[in-house]
Amino acid sequence: MRIDEILQTKRTLSFEVFPPKKGADERDKLFSTIDELKALSPDFISVTYGAGGTDSKNTVEIADYLQNKAHITALAHITGGPSAPEDVDAVAAALKERGVENVLCLRGDRPVSYEAEYCRYFPHATDLANYLAPYGFTLGAACYPEGHTECESLYADLVNMKKKEEAGARFFITQLFYDNSYYYRLVNEARRIGITSPILPGIMPLVNPKNIRRIKEMCGSTIPLEFRNMIEIYASRPAVMEEIGYNYAVYQIIDLIAKGAPGIHIYVMNNAKTAQAICSRIGRVLHELF
Repeated sequence: MRIDEILQTKRTLSFEVFPPKKGADERDKLFSTIDELKALSPDFISVTYGAGGTDSKNTVEIADYLQNKAHITALAHITGGPSAPEDVDAVAAALKERGVENVLCLRGDRPVSYEAEYCRYFPHATDLANYLAPYGFTLGAACYPEGHTECESLYADLVNMKKKEEAGARFFITQLFYDNSYYYRLVNEARRIGITSPILPGIMPLVNPKNIRRIKEMCGSTIPLEFRNMIEIYASRPAVMEEIGYNYAVYQIIDLIAKGAPGIHIYVMNNAKTAQAICSRIGRVLHELF
C-alpha cells in the first residue's frame, strides 16, 4: 500500500532496519527480526541503502521479504549521492518488479572512507526525486528538526525541504532527535512556508551512553540537560540505562502524539527487543490513538 494513502486514514507506527554487512546468516537473522516486528502491527518498515550504495542489492532483497513474505508495506531507501543513473535504474526496476511502491529519496552523507567522487549525478535529494518520477513510486524524503549539518541556517534547510515536496515527496521522516521542541519548531516553520506533507518524527531510544558521541557526529542532535544528567549518573549501570532510554523514548512518543504528530517512526537498529520494549509501554496509546 502507498504510505501517503495510509497517512490519510490513520496515524502510523513504523520501524527502520538496515541491510546486514555479513552473509546469509545475518540476513536470515534480520528476516527473523522482521517476523518479530510484524507481531507489533507496523504500518510500514523502511530499509536503508548502504553507505556508498554498497548494500543496494540487499536493500532490494529485504524490501522484497517485507513486501511479499512478511506482507508488510516496504519503504526502500535509495541514496543518490554515490549512485550513477544506471545504478538507480537497476534498483528502481527491481523494486517495481517486486511490487514495492514506496521509496525514500536521500542524497546521503559521504562516508569518511569513501574515496570515489560523491554526488556526481544526484547532488541533491530533489535531483533523485525528479529522476525517479517516471517510475511512479510514492516518494518520501528526509528532514532535520535541528537543521542539516551542512546548511547555514534552519531557514535554508526548510527551503530545501520545500523543494523536495515540489519534486514529489508526499511525506517526510525526520532525523532522530531527543528534544521534541525542535520537531514542533520544524513543523510550525514548514507549515508557515507552505509545506503540507505529513512530517513523521524519527525516534531512536538511547540505551547505550557510548552512542552519544556517534549521534552528535552523525546528526548533531541535542541531548536535553535532564536526560544527559540521568545518562551521566547511570552510565555504568547498563540495565538501568536501558530502562531510562526506553522510558525517555516513551515520554517523547506520548508527547508527540498528544500534540498531533501523524505517526511515529522508530529506528530499532535491527533489534526487535527495542521495538517490543517501546510498544509494550505504550500499548494503550497504540490501541486508542493509532
